[in-house]
Amino acid sequence: MNARLDAGRRRCAELTRRHGTTYYWGARLLPPRQRRDVFTVYALCRLADDIVDEPETVQPEDTAVPRDGTPAERLEAFRTTFFDALARGDAEQPVLAAIVESINRRGTDPECFERFFGAMAADLTHTTWATWPDLRDRYMEGSAAVIGEMMLPVLEPLSPDARGPARALGNAFQLTNFLRDVAEDLDRGRVYLPQEDLARHGADPALRRVTPEWQTMMAEQATRNRELYAEAQQGLALLPPASRRCVGTALVLYSRILNLIEDAGYDVFSGRHRVPTSQKVLVTLRSLTTGVPHVDFTSGTPSGRTGSRE
Repeated sequence: MNARLDAGRRRCAELTRRHGTTYYWGARLLPPRQRRDVFTVYALCRLADDIVDEPETVQPEDTAVPRDGTPAERLEAFRTTFFDALARGDAEQPVLAAIVESINRRGTDPECFERFFGAMAADLTHTTWATWPDLRDRYMEGSAAVIGEMMLPVLEPLSPDARGPARALGNAFQLTNFLRDVAEDLDRGRVYLPQEDLARHGADPALRRVTPEWQTMMAEQATRNRELYAEAQQGLALLPPASRRCVGTALVLYSRILNLIEDAGYDVFSGRHRVPTSQKVLVTLRSLTTGVPHVDFTSGTPSGRTGSRE
């Protein structure tokens, strides 16, 4: 059992390091027992997401689901296998064994995972979302806000009031992804930017061109994104020191993707905006030695850079 768990934990860490570098760098600031649990939550979410978006990359030994079958069939099989293992408290596959052991030990509410798998299934049937409340409440509730809830038992918050900021951070991260990955999502036949917002500004992502209409629409989304980061940042004080460093580092690094998007004039078609590894190292070291950098997301300038201590 221990050898299987150890193998599963190593694989979860590998998946996080390869695909979720911001999570990985933030988690490095946690004690090993918490770090392992961050990696297991990330791995579960990544595997389900990849079944939907890149099914050919998912290894059967990670999910206990064969490669044959449609994404919808594979996702449902993974969901069933996961909940069966969760009920038993164990799994034969190392990755699932590590995930289930972590979730059960932390006491994470299984309902979180119902919402999560529901959102992943929605990606297979929905290609657009009408309004921001529609996107936020019908999709991001299970694909983003709930990730914050899943992480809370691992982060050991000092107050139940941390739930709201944790949900806001999940939404902030995902909205940044939506803004960064417009071209990639178009390639998959999806548009996550609210149709109402696009129509109001006369912006059309299918053109794959930066127009004045595109810029004003994206600026509105960036303002919304900064508001979510500001709400999330208020929750840092509700976390113990190690968790505060972890979450604060991830928050600062992810918000820098928004900076890059704005600095590029909202051109998200020419390439994928990435925070350089050197910046990730510097922010992580600073969080460890002098405390989490503070960003004034309430400033009227892009990403709150004026007047910030970030």
